[in-house]
Amino acid sequence: MRTSLLLLALTGLASTHAAESFPVRMEIHASQSKGPLKPIWRFFGADEPNYAYMKHGDELLGHLGDLRKDHVFFRAHSLLVTGEGTHALKWGSTNAYTEDPQGNPVYDWTIVDRIFDSYRKNGVRPYVQIGFMPQALSVKPEPYRHHWTPKAKYDEIYTGWAYPPKDYAKWEELVYQWARHCVEKYGEQEVLHWYWQTWNEPNIGYWRGTREEFFKLHDHAIRAVRRAIPNAKVGGPDLAGGKGGDFLESFLKHCIQGTNKATGETGTPLDFISFHAKGSPKHIDGRVRMGIANQLRDIDGAFRVIAKFPETRSKPIVIGESDPEGCAACQGPQLAYRNGTMYSSYTAASFPRKLDLAEKHGVNLEGALTWAFEFEGQPYFAGFRSLATNGIDKPVLNVFRMFSRMDGERLPVSSNAATPLDEMLKSGVINRPDVSALAARDGKRITILAWHYHDDDLPGPPAAIDIDLTGTPNGSPAVVRTLVDEGHSNSFTAWLAMGSPQNPSTAQIQELEEASKLKPIDQATSVTPADSGCRIRFDLARQGVTLLELEWK
Repeated sequence: MRTSLLLLALTGLASTHAAESFPVRMEIHASQSKGPLKPIWRFFGADEPNYAYMKHGDELLGHLGDLRKDHVFFRAHSLLVTGEGTHALKWGSTNAYTEDPQGNPVYDWTIVDRIFDSYRKNGVRPYVQIGFMPQALSVKPEPYRHHWTPKAKYDEIYTGWAYPPKDYAKWEELVYQWARHCVEKYGEQEVLHWYWQTWNEPNIGYWRGTREEFFKLHDHAIRAVRRAIPNAKVGGPDLAGGKGGDFLESFLKHCIQGTNKATGETGTPLDFISFHAKGSPKHIDGRVRMGIANQLRDIDGAFRVIAKFPETRSKPIVIGESDPEGCAACQGPQLAYRNGTMYSSYTAASFPRKLDLAEKHGVNLEGALTWAFEFEGQPYFAGFRSLATNGIDKPVLNVFRMFSRMDGERLPVSSNAATPLDEMLKSGVINRPDVSALAARDGKRITILAWHYHDDDLPGPPAAIDIDLTGTPNGSPAVVRTLVDEGHSNSFTAWLAMGSPQNPSTAQIQELEEASKLKPIDQATSVTPADSGCRIRFDLARQGVTLLELEWK
């Protein structure tokens, strides 16, 4: 009852704000095309690999697989780390490689198979991160296991797993045996869909060797994969900070024209290019201010480097981690956006801009990986960057559900309230809200995802959106509208209304699950015939995201 009363109050508040709304005019041309709408949203990942087969992790993988079965990919750290599968913040292990007393390799795929089995049974495929270093191979094996907490310094995680191998031949053979095992277990046709890349962010503390040592590590790993799977999809380097200074350019030159440190030949196979891009939120005057400009600048800089080389300009690109900031397991006042609609609206506003940046540079963006999953056994809504908490989906997951319902050709959209891309790159969204849309057409079906985003976590009036949709089929469409805002598809609001329980009852859990669903709404949406199309009108609250699905017979 308490939750229902709050939702009613929020609905009433929205109605009150509607009288104070500001007008937004959009034009969408359904007879024009900007090319296929690429489903770049379908990549996810996490530091902790063992969550994949645990209760809520397995359940969440099912939700991700449901978005687009066998087209969703998952990347995880620590798939080769020594240990018994114990999970903790920023830690995981599989015990894939140990050595006997004589120093001979001992391979055990039990745990890593369990992780990949959980992916596959849920319709998700591996984006295979080859790392980190098994204890028996590390040049600095002690200390190995860390016991990090959000109150510790981040650098405390970099223990023996982050170091180069003492024997590159043994490293290569480990990767070969793993890849060969995957072929035997899952079949060659299946593993040919997977992405294979070496390590994580080798330009910062995750790699305790030199750049040249990383190139050697990478070359041996890629040769190993290709020995086992000759046509495997291999790439990298999944570095931090976009272009990472001159690291990305150096890596590309190495792959194109450098001496392969495993074969002695010229070049290293490169089927896709990967880098990371992060925002930079701050806590200012008691509120969060997001840093979308920082993330987009990372992407812009990396795309510019990739576009420089004829050999890489058309290569598929996966932004291997693409998030509002850099540490999913960290906590703090600047990260208070994560539970509610700041995260969902940021996601909606940022993904189309990634496509715009790819168009600007003429490069081939294939995916942008959201480094967010879930944290098993942690408090409800604990402030981690995650898609769900204790089995309760957060609002941001519903934006990915919206993305998954869009397909076909991307349509041109103009909005008089959109923040221009150049301005967003320079200063973010701080002067006025960014209100715009992503639209697609698949035959007689048109989808429109609209958002009302601002970097500042402050209240503001809703947008009164008026869309002129031209070039549509004849007749009136059937319309389904879904909405994520404070009062819709929002488990966090419902949880707050309950008094923020950490031990919710069975009835409360059911209520939270119901509140988390993406459901059609009855909120006023006007669709009326107009010259060569229709006019669509609705209000959208600040930090709200809505999807309209229109279908003509």
